[in-house]
Amino acid sequence: MILPRPAATIAAMPRSGIREVMELAMARGDTLNLGFGEPDFDTPPHIVAAADAAARAGRTRYTASRGVPELREAAAASLARRGVPVSADRIVATAGGVQGVLATLAALAERGDAVLVPDPGWPNYAGICTLLGLEVIRYPLPPAPGFEPDLERLDALAARARVRVMITNTPSNPTGAVWRGETVAATVAIAARHGLAVLSDEVYDEMAFDGEHVPSIPFDPDRVVAIHSLSKTYAMTGWRIAYLAAPAALVPVIAKVPEVEISCPTAPAQWAAVAALSGPQDCVTEMRDAYRERRDLAVRLLRDEGLFVAEPRGAFYIFADVSAATTDTLAFAKRLVTDHGVACAPGDTFGPGGAGLLRLSLAAAPDVIAEAIGRIGAAVRA
Repeated sequence: MILPRPAATIAAMPRSGIREVMELAMARGDTLNLGFGEPDFDTPPHIVAAADAAARAGRTRYTASRGVPELREAAAASLARRGVPVSADRIVATAGGVQGVLATLAALAERGDAVLVPDPGWPNYAGICTLLGLEVIRYPLPPAPGFEPDLERLDALAARARVRVMITNTPSNPTGAVWRGETVAATVAIAARHGLAVLSDEVYDEMAFDGEHVPSIPFDPDRVVAIHSLSKTYAMTGWRIAYLAAPAALVPVIAKVPEVEISCPTAPAQWAAVAALSGPQDCVTEMRDAYRERRDLAVRLLRDEGLFVAEPRGAFYIFADVSAATTDTLAFAKRLVTDHGVACAPGDTFGPGGAGLLRLSLAAAPDVIAEAIGRIGAAVRA
């Protein structure tokens, strides 16, 4: 019997190193988990109550592919409070930020086109490009100036033929960098000079500890698509709800993608999002303050262990330098799970710029962070 052959492109696509390590950790059970980028807080009760009320009221049917009007209006109002004046008709609700990235790239680039991706950067950027048949061109984020882009190098890469989209991400996963306003402006200007669209991943926009998150849209509203998510801000990772803000001319094109991909985001989750965006925001402040305290703890401990790289200014991640032990961070991260009971993300999975590094998530209790860093230091010394 001849079996169907899998698509060569997907068969050859590497798995996320994060998922490989986390599967090992789940099998072990007693692992100290600094791997997943998932808040350890519960979704605030008023948000859960809104979803429950929506479901009980029968709001469980299909919605418009772009999301219910109330969610788009709440998202626009939330962005306005954060200095981004965008009308509701420029908002598209998505099933998580990752689906927003996919829909945007599908709408902006043809198979064979190229996309500029930060290095180190979230691995799903490259994975989505592979799914869509797009070439990945990585631009470096050197540690020395705080993981901000080398603008001369970025400008040269943007000039290459068939480059159509530049992806930016601040606050950054995995570096924790919060780019300065002049850096954000410069990246958008480079994109404009070369006729590129900007896909600005801003899902951690409310998780800036030091300095202020500077949004990209105000620098060129007709060029930038900004991705926003409720997952990190409101501890809603499993709800799979997010939204993007796009130029008016692109909205109808982007909105076609969810029509054939997911039909629409889950209806009760959309009503939960309305409550999150429109309701009290003290829960956001409390979580951000907790992450800041954990950041300070991790910085001190990593310095003590000789593993420090740079102080993150946002998101909830920090790098640990394990290059004294190895540059094969995937193998090392797996050994950390099996031999030391610690799970963290291998730097390799974020691109060549992550060589010799581990990404530690600060979405864990302080005692877990402290014990885990101690074990990592011991493993490096061993």
